[in-house]
Amino acid sequence: MEPAPPKRPTPTTWVRLTIDAPDALELAAFYEALLGWPVTATDDGWCQLRDPEGGVGLNIQAEPAYVRPVWPEEVGRQQKMMHLEIQVDDLDAAVGTVEAAGGSQAAHQPPDRDQSRLRVMIDPAGHPFCLFLPGE
Repeated sequence: MEPAPPKRPTPTTWVRLTIDAPDALELAAFYEALLGWPVTATDDGWCQLRDPEGGVGLNIQAEPAYVRPVWPEEVGRQQKMMHLEIQVDDLDAAVGTVEAAGGSQAAHQPPDRDQSRLRVMIDPAGHPFCLFLPGE
């Protein structure tokens, strides 16, 4: 007999991830262009993007004390706290979309990763994120 799956202490549903930036509107426009998700709400220094197909959404929050992370990480410098993993059907086209929207390819690409399948990118606020092809 298999053990029952663990019960959640209270009903929960993960609906959004919020990331900080120096300019919420600028970063929201970047992710709107990259993901094709509309900005569905804005407030003073805050924006929300929703996936039209459902799933976890993305909030961008302006933070006056925001410090841009460095990639790759360096001791004593602001490090990334987490990063997004974005699956794409055409890596080169997605890289072009990132660059046209104001992001860039990271100067450092992990040597143990196949760059024809995965690319580390940097958004306009300095957050590293990965674009990858299915199967990675």
